[in-house]
Amino acid sequence: MAGHSQFKNIMHRKGKQDSVRSKMFSKLAREITVAAKTGLPDPTMNARLRLAVQNAKAQSMPKDNIERAIKKAAGADGENYDEVRYEGYGPGGVAVIVEALTDNRNRTASNVRSTFTKAGGALGETGSVSFSFDRVGEITYKLSVGDADKVMEAAIEAGAEDVTTDEDGHSIICGFEDIGDVSKALEATLGEAETVKAIWRAQNTVPVDEEKAQSLMKLIDTLEDDDDVQNVYTNFEVSDEVMAKLSA
Repeated sequence: MAGHSQFKNIMHRKGKQDSVRSKMFSKLAREITVAAKTGLPDPTMNARLRLAVQNAKAQSMPKDNIERAIKKAAGADGENYDEVRYEGYGPGGVAVIVEALTDNRNRTASNVRSTFTKAGGALGETGSVSFSFDRVGEITYKLSVGDADKVMEAAIEAGAEDVTTDEDGHSIICGFEDIGDVSKALEATLGEAETVKAIWRAQNTVPVDEEKAQSLMKLIDTLEDDDDVQNVYTNFEVSDEVMAKLSA
């Protein structure tokens, strides 16, 4: 499994639940507002907004918060957010992609650059690492929808490319341009997904030792703690032994 998803689970299990939840709601609300601004403020007529609302509901975001975020897009005094992608290298030469929604590009760029530098990494130009990732769709389901065979069969029928099942649930990968069709087909057989989103998936992974893994974990944690940062993707992996130590 790619390193980031491993560490994301560790960090969420280790605590700060209320703080993590509050920050997550803030990021989800920002995505809803941006999605509503890019099209109609009606989820049934705006695919991006529909996915944003669906993902917010999956995280138990209150209905009032969702509606407020949609209304915010219609307000004349609402913030204008730019979608920005940063690319660079972390400790051990690990590739890192950072996606942000910001109302101040200078502030966000400065914060992200500083975080990379403090971690012993460096920001690169746009495209400097994304060539080693694929832009794909990821659709996730809870384990309760069925066993691995049932989900695999549904995914193949829906036109997906890959399926992984672990203790955290089912993850179905499809082509970026097929997200809408595949998620719709899956919904007919498995019900509504937990999340549906576009992600960057590493073509190859870079093994790292415990020391580098701890540094990378801190880098990701600091990046995700920034209000402007929406998603962080990396291409590192660690051994089960190191994972056990970090999970302790």
